[in-house]
Amino acid sequence: MKFTRFLILIVGISLFSGCTQESCLNQENLIKLDASWEKAQLDLNFDFIESLLAEDYIWVHNHANTIDDREDVLERVKRYIASNNQETKSRISKDVKVIISGKTAIVSGYTIIDRGPSPTTYHFMRTYVETDGKCYLIANHTMAIP
Repeated sequence: MKFTRFLILIVGISLFSGCTQESCLNQENLIKLDASWEKAQLDLNFDFIESLLAEDYIWVHNHANTIDDREDVLERVKRYIASNNQETKSRISKDVKVIISGKTAIVSGYTIIDRGPSPTTYHFMRTYVETDGKCYLIANHTMAIP
């Protein structure tokens, strides 16, 4: 009888701690995660990018002139690494805003990308989802600002 009560207590505590685990979808974490996405692109951090992208990821670029899926992005990073492409000198985000709804979050703002001769400013809107306690980037829309 004591063992049964002990077992019920242990299972109850395990369930409670699982339920109280903090979501990765909070404003502070998402701002950091999105900044890490920018840094990973600048540094060509393939492992980080691969672990962040959802399996059904989509990236819509300027006026849908290019639409990338997960494999397109990963192949591009591999090509840049292989060719030692260091054309991008900086990526600086500003005016970052976060909207959270359920297990989905939108992070939007502006990124100034310096590839020379002069920087280009892009508006971005990225969608993150929480799956099994981990945040993944599932969609990205970027638009160059003339």
